[in-house]
This record gives sequence, C-alpha cells and structure tokens, in this order.
Amino acid sequence: MIQDHLYGDTIFALSSGRLPSGVAVIRISGPQTRFAVETICSNLPEPRQAVLKTFKDQDGNIVDRGLALFLPGPRSFTGEDCGEFHLHGGKAVVDAMLSALYSFERCRLAEPGEFTRRAFANGKFDLTVAEGLADLIAAETDSQRRLALQISSGAQAQLYATWRTELIRARALIEAELDFADESDVPGSVSDQVWLAMEDLAKRIRRHVADGKRGSIIRDGYRVVIVGAPNAGKSSLLNALAGSDVAIVSDEPGTTRDLIEIKLDLGGLPVLVTDTAGLRETDGKIEKIGIERALERASAADLVLALTDLSDPREPRLSDVDDRAILRIGTKSDLASTTDKYDLVISTRMDHGLDALLNALTDRAAAAAGNFSDPLPTRRRHMELLLDTGKEIDAAIEGIAAPLEVRAEFLRRASHSLGRITGDVDVEDILDVVFSQFCIGK
Repeated sequence: MIQDHLYGDTIFALSSGRLPSGVAVIRISGPQTRFAVETICSNLPEPRQAVLKTFKDQDGNIVDRGLALFLPGPRSFTGEDCGEFHLHGGKAVVDAMLSALYSFERCRLAEPGEFTRRAFANGKFDLTVAEGLADLIAAETDSQRRLALQISSGAQAQLYATWRTELIRARALIEAELDFADESDVPGSVSDQVWLAMEDLAKRIRRHVADGKRGSIIRDGYRVVIVGAPNAGKSSLLNALAGSDVAIVSDEPGTTRDLIEIKLDLGGLPVLVTDTAGLRETDGKIEKIGIERALERASAADLVLALTDLSDPREPRLSDVDDRAILRIGTKSDLASTTDKYDLVISTRMDHGLDALLNALTDRAAAAAGNFSDPLPTRRRHMELLLDTGKEIDAAIEGIAAPLEVRAEFLRRASHSLGRITGDVDVEDILDVVFSQFCIGK
C-alpha cells in the first residue's frame, strides 16, 4: 500500500501521456529530488525557473537536452521537493531518463494517483478537490470540465467545511449547557436556538442531496433509451444519431437482442443513448431476456424515446415509466401521413426531423442538468455520507425525550460523516479506491 512508503521513497513518472510525442514531461517528487535533479543537470536550476540543460545519467552518459524545473517544497504540488524534465518524446529517450532516475537510491516509479495522494497527505487540498482533479482529467464534455473545475477549486470543500463548523458549534453549545449551566457567561437554555439552526441545516443538506441527480447527469451522462416494437426504426435512429453503423439494421424482427449504447455531446452535456430489443410477445429465450433488459433500462432512464412505425402503428407499452419522461416519436414519416398523435415525427431514410429531435434532446438534457453555479455532489460516496449526516441530524432533532448527551452524540456523528467526505477524519479505508482512479504521473 502507498502509505507504507509515502515519505521514504522518491517517486517519478511520465506525466505527459502516450509516446511518441513532441515533448515528454517526467515528474519527480520526494526526498531525493534535489540530489537527482542536481546530478542529472550537473547543477541545480534556480527554483521555479525553466532552464535549458543537458541531461546525463550517473555515469556521465548524455540522455537528452531539454528544460529542467526544480520546485522546492512545501511550495509545490505535492508539498515535497519536486522536479520536472521536459525532453523529446521518443520512447528510447524517455526509457533512458527513467532508467537514469531508477539508479538513484530509493527512487521508484509512481503508482496511479500517488503524486495527488502525497499532496492530499501533506495538506495541499482535501479529498473532494483530489476527486475534482480526477474528474477534470477524465472530462469529455464542457459541462464535465466546468463542474470538475468548480469542485477542484475547493467550492465543495468550503461548503462542507461551513456545515461541519455549524455542527461543531451546535455541539459545543449543547455541551456548554450541560457542563456549565450555572456559569454566568454561558447563555441560558440554548437548546431552542440550536435545534432551529439544525433544522435549517438539515433542509439545506436535503436540497443539496436532491441536486445530486443533476450532478450525476453532468458527470455520468443524461440517459436516453430508445424503445419500440420490432422494425420501428430504433437501430436506424441510433445509427443516424451516431453518424455511423453501430447497430445492425434489418427487416427481420428481433435483430437487436442486447443493449447498444452511444455517447453524444449535446450542448456540452454528455448524453448516453441506448438502443434496445424490440418490444413484442416472443417465445425465444434470448430475445425475451433482451426485452426484459430493455424495459429495465427504460424504467431507469432520464428520457425514453418511444418509437412507433407510422406505416405499421404498434405503440410500445411502458407502464413503469413516468409519462413526463417519454417522448413519443413517429418514424418512417415518408411512408405515412397521420402524424398528429406524436411529439415528433422523423424519417431517417429522408433525414427528416432529426435536427428537431437533437434539439429536443439538448433542451431536455440542459433542463435536467440545470444551473450548476452552486457546488453539486457528484459521487455516490458523497451522497451516502450526506444522507448519513442528515439522518444523524434528524435523530438529534427528533430525540426530544432523549438526554441532551445523547442528542449531542448524534450531532457528533453527523459532523464525523461530513468530515469523511473531505477527508478530515478517518478515511484511510477509501484512499486506495479514490487515488487508484488517477492515471500514473498525476
């Protein structure tokens, strides 16, 4: 595990991505950094200044010529002495530099996320900021980038720290009333003001948890599922949206038996569109499984596109789906004239109505994501711990018949759950999970 040698070893890694490339950046952090940079560059560059150097290994062999940076701790990303070597991005060049770094005592290749984990351990930022950095690296759409930037800036951490301060203050007031009720400088019965404040905090936490749905849409995608009878044009629509033949199109019913998914970027939001098996009565075991999966995915979708072939109208039955989450679409409009019953009509063969459908998907996704100027919870672990926090506060508020000591303990447990989100308390069990999501070199 990383923590066993967190401070003893010096770590290094290629941080600039796949080779070959125009420039490769190798990072190094730890106790041996100063000596390694000084040895490889023949002398130590001025702190925080990029200097052109000839890089040599410990035997004096030239590795390459490029830019070197030395960033003394604690004013560095990890809080330790750090260095960077900017060299030519050829595989042989990078391998030679990595071999040169391996030759220094207690220098090794970094594990995934180890640079960021050291920054967290050295108090450079909290766990939510680290997770925001991971999301920023993984961001594929503009909305994901903006949300990740907001989280990595510390806005979420600041919100949770403010709530935790409120909880700690409430506990302090309750315990002051218990321990120093006879002292003149302790306010008389503070319980009423404490519980009113806690009711307000519980409401704010509930609203924040409810916003988690919006955070999930931005981070993981707005889920759209296409359903309909066999040959209603589901696979043709998926191919039209994807701009390529990702699904088999055939006149034979039951061609699609498993879920086929594509990802779109609509208005800067990730939109996941899933094609499903045609809904019909069947004796085929495999097709029946596909239909069950289709209905299950539709019931969990943010939006269902219910397709009906206008030339052979068979309406899909969606008893488990909220009608507000259904967009009814008539397909093959070039083969029929009756279109009044549907929200939209399209023809993939004639390229008719597809722009209107894309606009509708974009508008629906944007409305579901909403305005995310305020911090949003984006991860399941955040949501679970926020729910735990709310439950403990509710238990303290509702425990009118319980002794004040017990109600104060509920508040302590609430602040503990909140502290686990940011990593302020007892998070050793989740650190490996969080930082393993990073790439090597970050």
